[in-house]
Amino acid sequence: MIHYQLRCDQGHEFDGWFKDSAGFERQAKRGLIECPSCGAVKVERALMAPHLPSKRRRTATEIAAPVPVPAPGPESLPVTAGSKMPDHVRSMLQRMRAEVEKNCDYVGPQFADEARKIHRGESGKRGIYGETTPEQAEKLSEEGIEVAAIPWLPRADS
Repeated sequence: MIHYQLRCDQGHEFDGWFKDSAGFERQAKRGLIECPSCGAVKVERALMAPHLPSKRRRTATEIAAPVPVPAPGPESLPVTAGSKMPDHVRSMLQRMRAEVEKNCDYVGPQFADEARKIHRGESGKRGIYGETTPEQAEKLSEEGIEVAAIPWLPRADS
């Protein structure tokens, strides 16, 4: 994995992790990387200072000195239950829904059964989505079948 400091065309900086530099380039070209502050998809790598270990020995004072951590600004606070979802989060979830619907097969309430068939090779390997209970999802995970629950918001065009 590679860590990049990123900057959107509005000047917001944020970080991202990618499999490799080609992975970043592919995602950026397709507009799949979105600024968490404003939702912009025109993103580039920002300048980063490399982290290189020092060859000199650090003193006990340097090792024990606490590093101040700035308090997060209101734009970086997590969303809590009962609060309004920020527009950029809503936008990302709507885009995720559109990508899932475009690239995966809907299998409805037969999700758990179909996931098992794909895992065993009884059905063609493909992305699927549908409904399942939390208990069924936990059993799939215990069987080594990767599943993920995502918030399913109304379509952006509805």
